[in-house]
Amino acid sequence: MAKNAKVQKTNAVRLLDQKKVSYTLTEYEITDGQVDGITVAGKIGQPVETVYKTLVSTAGKGKFFVFVIPVAAELNLKAAAKAVGEKKIEMLHVKDLLPMTGYIRGGCSPIGMKKLFPTFIEESAETLEHIFVSAGKIGMQICIQPADLAKIINANFAPII
Repeated sequence: MAKNAKVQKTNAVRLLDQKKVSYTLTEYEITDGQVDGITVAGKIGQPVETVYKTLVSTAGKGKFFVFVIPVAAELNLKAAAKAVGEKKIEMLHVKDLLPMTGYIRGGCSPIGMKKLFPTFIEESAETLEHIFVSAGKIGMQICIQPADLAKIINANFAPII
């Protein structure tokens, strides 16, 4: 586990520490404003296939879902709706992200949201030794085993891209 006292602990990091889940933290430079997922993969020196983004969607009032997919991929809304058992879903508006999850765009972690929403991780993650997800703030990534991530957020693996 990360032991760097200078690192600001986010909800995601606190939850992992509390549950004694093994992870490492990686920070990256954000002053250049380049914080898209593909650029972040380069900044942290990792293959783009191992860096994942967190997307939040809705199927109407009170129905929210979280999807964790590779940064270079696009969420297949039909496949995602099928995975969650809905006819149709749409992406949550950016203005609703912070109030709903406690995180901002670019720093949204699947770990430590205000509520534990039904969550799905792209099934290809199961074949990887580890993946990187946002640690809950721009400039920080968590490296974690996909099975550990799924367990901590009660997620299922599904074909969603």
